[in-house]
Amino acid sequence: MKVFSLALLTLLLAALWTGSQGISFRSPYGVCCYKEMFVRQKIPAFLIRSYQKTPSHCSRKAVRVELLKGKKFCVDWEEGWFQQYRRQKESTSTST
Repeated sequence: MKVFSLALLTLLLAALWTGSQGISFRSPYGVCCYKEMFVRQKIPAFLIRSYQKTPSHCSRKAVRVELLKGKKFCVDWEEGWFQQYRRQKESTSTST
């Protein structure tokens, strides 16, 4: 019983300490894209809210696309339709 109480106390203190330090045990790989997460078909531009490149520590170079309804998908960075969308977005943001 003493071992259980000590383990519980240790776990509670660790949780309190990490919460106060702003540290998270969540993996930084949660923002990476994996094979089964990719969509191959073109996503209409009017449905895309935002996009973000995956960090350099990820094994696949990709883009996480967020749709207007909040769903997120992974797209190959090299996809022609995405490159066209990205260039169009960049040109409209620099001209305004």
